[in-house]
Amino acid sequence: MDMMVNLFAIGVSFLITVLLGPLFIPLLRRLKFGQQIRTEGPESHLKKSGTPTMGGIIIMIALMIAFVRFADKSSEFWVLLTASLGFGLVGFLDDYIKIVFKRSLGLTAWQKLFGQLLFSAIVCVLLYNMGHSTEITIPGTSAGLDLGWFYYLFVVIIMFAASNSVNFTDGLDGLLAGTSAIAFGAFMIVALQTSEHESAIFSAAMIGAVLGFLVYNAHPAKVFMGDMGSLGIGGGIAAVAILTKTELLLIVIGGVFVLEMLSVILQVASFKLRGKRIFKMSPIHHHFELIGWSEWKVVTVFWTVGLLFAAAGILFVI
Repeated sequence: MDMMVNLFAIGVSFLITVLLGPLFIPLLRRLKFGQQIRTEGPESHLKKSGTPTMGGIIIMIALMIAFVRFADKSSEFWVLLTASLGFGLVGFLDDYIKIVFKRSLGLTAWQKLFGQLLFSAIVCVLLYNMGHSTEITIPGTSAGLDLGWFYYLFVVIIMFAASNSVNFTDGLDGLLAGTSAIAFGAFMIVALQTSEHESAIFSAAMIGAVLGFLVYNAHPAKVFMGDMGSLGIGGGIAAVAILTKTELLLIVIGGVFVLEMLSVILQVASFKLRGKRIFKMSPIHHHFELIGWSEWKVVTVFWTVGLLFAAAGILFVI
């Protein structure tokens, strides 16, 4: 029965996204909500300048409608909604400032950090009030460690790291939509295995929403999701990992996101310490573009790697 509900959630959110696309994309174009392309990025991306962005609003609407329709209004429900829509709101403000006020960096680093910390703190309060376990377990084992109050700091770190690593992954047509669908597919299976009903429904609704978005975001993209979509996806996937008590498993299932973030960290550290770059450009998907891979080849290879990581993660819980 649970699987049928999840399939309905996937179908409903997918259909809503596909139907909203032809309505929102022309509207975003008329409002001149076009993507500003970094001049230091790959030259092939310059032709994408002006492509409508802020398409993440389509994902968030479809997700919310399907999730509200099929999920019970439990404590877990509010944690998931707060994490995804809260981080999505931070992304929306970032996108809006970039586009309307022509500030290429959007929110300042401190403003974005404050927004992410604010909604992470709200999630922590909700978790505390519902009596959520403060113990973490090592994937594939029964070994656990109760962090006590430090668990809530751990939650903030997870949400911050997940949202930003997912955000780094959003750089090529269809890359994040595809890899996030794969990751949420794995977490839906994990949630079903751990009897986390709301997390399974949320994951299913997100799968449908990002796959529906992929219809318009696959190369050549007609619309980009922007930070609203990427931060909302990142906040949501962190919340699912927390509620299913598979916090550390997120490192495996979200392996592509981890590699993207690590490439940025290593690039910055190497340049500051040695004055040399490790990659031609970071995040790492741009490195492969600059060594001659086509955009579609990079995306499909990363999807494949994401599938391998997701499969490895599932093996830890079945």
